[in-house]
Amino acid sequence: MNTTENNTSEVTETDTARLAPVPSGPSSRWLLVGLSAAAIGLGIAIYSGIHERAQAESTLGVRTERAAVPTVTVVQPTSGAVTQEIVLPGNTQAFNDTPIYARTNGYLKRWYVDIGAHVQQGQLLAEIDTREIDQQLEQARADLTNAQANEQLAQITAARWQNLLKTNSVSKQETDQAVSDLSARQASVDSMAANVHRLEQLQSFEKVHAPFAGVITARNTDIGALINAGAGGVPQELFHMAAVNRLRVYVAVPEVDSQAAQTGAKATLTLDEFPGESFQGTIVRDSDSIDLASRTLNVEVDVDNPQDRIKVGAYAFVHLKDLRSPHSPTRSLTIPANTLLFRSEGLRVGVVRNGHAELVPITIGRDFGATVEVVAGLQPTDQVIVNPSDSLASGNRLQVSAPQTGGSK
Repeated sequence: MNTTENNTSEVTETDTARLAPVPSGPSSRWLLVGLSAAAIGLGIAIYSGIHERAQAESTLGVRTERAAVPTVTVVQPTSGAVTQEIVLPGNTQAFNDTPIYARTNGYLKRWYVDIGAHVQQGQLLAEIDTREIDQQLEQARADLTNAQANEQLAQITAARWQNLLKTNSVSKQETDQAVSDLSARQASVDSMAANVHRLEQLQSFEKVHAPFAGVITARNTDIGALINAGAGGVPQELFHMAAVNRLRVYVAVPEVDSQAAQTGAKATLTLDEFPGESFQGTIVRDSDSIDLASRTLNVEVDVDNPQDRIKVGAYAFVHLKDLRSPHSPTRSLTIPANTLLFRSEGLRVGVVRNGHAELVPITIGRDFGATVEVVAGLQPTDQVIVNPSDSLASGNRLQVSAPQTGGSK
């Protein structure tokens, strides 16, 4: 009986606590406001997190898509001028370049010039001791004197016999023999005189003279050296001379530019050793035929060199003017050489059009080394791809970086 009452009492108190009314004072209202603000903040935080994640995923997708599209550098072709300059390499050569040999045998007595010496035409270069020639000349002169004495005797005899023949004191046969002997003596004198003249010429060769005005570029002998003129042996070069007051420059002009090499046209020379300075030359002749191996025309340019500033054998650049017809409707374009694509179907360049690659066939003219001339296939406004990939194909999507100036590498 007591237990039942106690349980009834507990239930009554608990139910009474649950059913008690919520306080309705000012503190209760602030509590409700705080709970609402917390719920709103939680919702905003959840929304912000979801939005940021979605935005990051979208940005990642865009970046991935962009990374899949190659980025290329492009240039625009440079318009070629109507009058263009062709620059070709060449080597300077002396206008006259010759070795100097001895014309007589002997020993070198002395030399008077060395390498680098500027000499005039006829100037004495060296002397050769030709004692054998001197002895032979003395003997030849003695023989000539003997022959002349015999000639005089034969002439007197012939005259005497001719006078005796008039009086029939001698026979005709004896007179003819005397006249014939005179002719033989005269021929012998002529032969001896020719031999003396020959030896005198050989003796004169003991003095070596400069054949023209120029500079000594080599000296290959010294005092006491045995000089062999080539009789029974190989002749030895004594000196080497070059005429440097005027130089020749031979230039191999490509066949496509052969019209620029007109005889009489002016040409300009530049050398690395004279930066910013040029020398004027003239085209004097050409081979008038195209070399089958190199497909070039051999052209000679003469350049005056009065102060000997340009050295023989120097490497020079020859500038020729390519005068095209002013009425020609086509104007060439110039692009860097690293934009070319060599494909089996022919020469191509990659052009970016509407964000896609397009392989364009072109026709080139002159090759300037770092750049090439394009005569057909491109427009001045085309965006040409620099260093295109070998796998580049028409239709590929591309991104273009900041364009370079036309004609740059």
